[in-house]
Amino acid sequence: MTKARSAVPDKFFDAEEKNRIILGIREAEKATSGEIRLHLEQKSGKPVFDRAVEVFNKIGMNRTVQRNGVLIYLVTGERQFVILGDKGINDIVPEDFWNDVAAKMSSLFKSGKFCEGVCEGILLIGEKLKSHFPYKSDDVNELPDDISISGE
Repeated sequence: MTKARSAVPDKFFDAEEKNRIILGIREAEKATSGEIRLHLEQKSGKPVFDRAVEVFNKIGMNRTVQRNGVLIYLVTGERQFVILGDKGINDIVPEDFWNDVAAKMSSLFKSGKFCEGVCEGILLIGEKLKSHFPYKSDDVNELPDDISISGE
């Protein structure tokens, strides 16, 4: 049985789930120089893709050296999400590059498994980025691995 989830972003995941997500980001980034972040917001206030682009830029996802940041933007109150890659990724991958990640996440979300969906999505993103942006021994973690939340 899945528990009821609060639509309030900072309560959407409990402490253990937040920790699992952060550890998942760190694990995924061991395979790639890409930077992965999760951002939560209760309402987008505009088309979800447009808002994801705004958040992407606001939290600095567009400031990595190789322009290889990936944002998972999750609107908790509307149960919508976007996977958004930066220019360095989008210039070299097909337009449907994130479709399998989105499908996997959607499937788990529909079963109420939000933490599992995010964690599996993060690990899959790391795997997909590895061939285009492999991890290098001198890699610097350019962005925080924590979960960003609008309003905090």
